[in-house]
Amino acid sequence: MDFSSINWLAVVACVLASMVIGGIWFGPKTFFPIWWKAIGKADNQDPGSGTSMAMVWGLIVFSSFVQAVFMALMVNVMGGLSGGATLGSGATAGFFLWLGFVAPSSLTNKLFADRLKAWVLEAGNHLITFVVMGAILGAWH
Repeated sequence: MDFSSINWLAVVACVLASMVIGGIWFGPKTFFPIWWKAIGKADNQDPGSGTSMAMVWGLIVFSSFVQAVFMALMVNVMGGLSGGATLGSGATAGFFLWLGFVAPSSLTNKLFADRLKAWVLEAGNHLITFVVMGAILGAWH
């Protein structure tokens, strides 16, 4: 793994993009109410009740950072196979990483929890996030 090949500003941009995408996707006027019910929560139940929201958000940012770093490594490797990373090859890498790893792994968890509707909403968010992250990293290498 060549961490020196990573554009750290692009990684930060990916983390910010992930936060924006998630904020819009799971906003109160978009999919949050549907998702909240799909994971079995009551309308009157507050998100994060009993949990430190600082800890939740800290871990969300950390997770996005880890995803962006390893996405950068994969975009560089996959771009190297085709003559160099580009916006298109980065977006494609993001899609294939989502399709091959994220979607099936999370589907298994949601199937056992009988939460297929929640998976569709969560997987859609991850799909957009991974494609956008890949595009950013491919275009800004």
